[in-house]
Amino acid sequence: MAKIISFQVPKSQKEFVRFQIDRGRFFYDKLHQHPLLQLTVILEGKGQFLSGDYVGRFQAGDVFFLGENAPHVFRSDPEFFESETKLWSVGNTIFFDFAALGNAIDEVDELQPLKQFRGFEGLCLQLSGHSADLAKEFLKQFGKSEGLERLQLAFRILSILDRAGGDLTQLNASMLMRGLSEKDGSRMNRIMQFLIENRFQKISLEQAAAAANLSKEAFCRFFKLRTRKTFTQYVIQLRITEAQKLLQETEMNISEIAYQVGFENLSYFNRSFKSAVGISPREFRS
Repeated sequence: MAKIISFQVPKSQKEFVRFQIDRGRFFYDKLHQHPLLQLTVILEGKGQFLSGDYVGRFQAGDVFFLGENAPHVFRSDPEFFESETKLWSVGNTIFFDFAALGNAIDEVDELQPLKQFRGFEGLCLQLSGHSADLAKEFLKQFGKSEGLERLQLAFRILSILDRAGGDLTQLNASMLMRGLSEKDGSRMNRIMQFLIENRFQKISLEQAAAAANLSKEAFCRFFKLRTRKTFTQYVIQLRITEAQKLLQETEMNISEIAYQVGFENLSYFNRSFKSAVGISPREFRS
């Protein structure tokens, strides 16, 4: 049985910041969470990024900031899972453990701004613009730093986040996915895996409920509570994000794309796309 989720980041008990390089054919593809704040820069690779009610895409150059216990998954695109692929997925991540600072956040005046990050629990945000450029530059230096130099870099990045303003965009809704229990996390992981793997096929509510080992009624309540979307709305969003990729990266015509991502009706695809993205598929491509 697939199991979330309590993801242990290897670290010492007294380590405030840890730097990690992820490099492989695809990123870790299970919904997971951990009690640390996380800043990730995508260097290579692309796919779908899911957290709570947020369904979107990630690609090289993106910078994401996750609060404590924010269940999330960077699901690489299907071509990254092919056995003969020469594609790579690469990302650099810094984990911040505020617990390692003990009472210092409350007692040291210069650390007072860090208190705001406690309110980021369960949240997923994206850093863009000049703030993202600065964070990337500091992150490049992390692999070669240690001791006080590494600590200084960590605080400079936190300072960027503190002053990011409009460059820091909240992607998911607060409270929805905050600190899932192991049981709920395991169930949500099974649902996510099932939907991602079958998103281009006809999926009945009965099939989705069976994947979660719930009745249809219980599944609908559970899913809506955790995503703010109905089962149908969520599947459509998964398909639309895939359609965005195909519109950008292929010469396929719009009707071919609609059918490939699971829509049987072109006009329904056009309406759904415009509702989700704000513009038509043709406008998005141009």
